[in-house]
Amino acid sequence: MMMGDHVKASRSSHHDEEPLSPAARLFHAPRFNVYIIVVVGFKTRLNPDVVKAGLEQTLVKHPRFSSKMVVDGNQYCKNKKWTQTKVNLEDHVIVPELDPKIDFPDRFVEDYVSNVTRTPLDLSKPLWELHILNIKTSDAEAVGVFRIHHSMGDGASLISLLLACTRKTSDPEALPSVPVKKRAGSTFNSRDGFWWFFLAIWLFLRLIWNTLVDVLLFVATILFLNDMKTPIKGAPGVELNVKKFVHRTVNLDDIKLVKNAMNTTVNDVVVGIVQAGLSRYLNHRYGEETKDGQVKQSNSNIPKGIHLRTVILVNLRKSAGIQALVIHYQSYVNKMTISLSVDPSVIPDPHKLCNDIEESLKLIRHVVVNKGLIKDVV
Repeated sequence: MMMGDHVKASRSSHHDEEPLSPAARLFHAPRFNVYIIVVVGFKTRLNPDVVKAGLEQTLVKHPRFSSKMVVDGNQYCKNKKWTQTKVNLEDHVIVPELDPKIDFPDRFVEDYVSNVTRTPLDLSKPLWELHILNIKTSDAEAVGVFRIHHSMGDGASLISLLLACTRKTSDPEALPSVPVKKRAGSTFNSRDGFWWFFLAIWLFLRLIWNTLVDVLLFVATILFLNDMKTPIKGAPGVELNVKKFVHRTVNLDDIKLVKNAMNTTVNDVVVGIVQAGLSRYLNHRYGEETKDGQVKQSNSNIPKGIHLRTVILVNLRKSAGIQALVIHYQSYVNKMTISLSVDPSVIPDPHKLCNDIEESLKLIRHVVVNKGLIKDVV
C-alpha cells in the first residue's frame, strides 16, 4: 500500500478492481519478492476461533486484505491489479499442533519463522497469513506470526492498520488514543513573529539543499559510485538466502537515560548501541582480543575498513535485498525490542550479536551514570 493505496481503495470501494501502484509492482519484480514478517507475543494462549472472529470484523474488511493479485495481458505487457475476492480464513490462519513441553521454545519459534519464509505465498488468494503458535516462550504465553507481502503495505501503514483494529480496554467501542505533548503557554509578539519568519525561510532553504545533495548522491551512486564493502554486506544473490530472525528486548528506560544524558534522540542511541555491538561482535569474529584495555590483533585476515565504518539499516530500505543484516526496533510501554534479520552465512551466531548489543547498552549506561552525567534511576 502504500497508504495512498488504502485511501484510494476506500474512496472507490464500489470498484472490484484496482491497478497496483508502482511501489507494489516493484515488490513483485523477479528476484525482489519481499515479505513483511511480524512476530507478536501474547500474555495468554490464543483461541483460534476467537482470533478468526476478530479478523472477520477487522482485517478482512480492509480492501487490501480481501483482494488477490491478478495478472492479465501477454508476455510483453502484463497488467497487475487487485481484485476483490471472498476471504476464507481457514486458508489464512494456520494453527500447527505443537508439543507444549518442547525443548528450547525460543529457538523453535525462530526456526519456524525462518522456515515460513522458504515458500512463496499463494497468488490465488490475498497475500497474507497468520500462524498461531500456542507455545510458551521466555517472554510470551503464545506467539502470532504474520506474513504479509510488502506490496500490501509498509511498516507505517500496517502499524496504523493494527491500531485501527484495536479498541481501548476502558471503552471497547473507542479507538486507542495517542498521547500528545501539550505545549507550555507562552506570549507571542510581532518581534517573535519576525524572527520565526526568517527561521522558517532558513529551514526551508536547508531542506531544499539537503534534498538536492541526496538526489545528486543517489544519481551518482547509480551511475558510478558503489556502496562501501563491509563485513555485513552480502555477496550477490544474498537476497535469495534463507534469513534467520532473532530479537532481544531491552529496558526502554535505560535508552531514555542515555538519550537525556547525551542530549540526543532515541534513534541515535539505538544506532549507537548497535554500532558498538557490531564492533564487539566483529572483533570477536575476526580473532581480536581485548586485554587490559589494549587491543591485540591476531594474524586473521580482517577486512579493511571494519573499524572505520559499519553499515546498519534501522528501517527496511528498498535496497535491503543485498544486505546480510537488517535491524528494526519497536518500543512498547517500558520495553524496546530490537529485531535482527540475518544471513547465517555472514553472521552465523546472531544471538551473540544480540548479546553484544545488549551488553553495549549496559556499558554505555554505566559510563553515563559513573561520569555523573545523570543520576542513576533505581
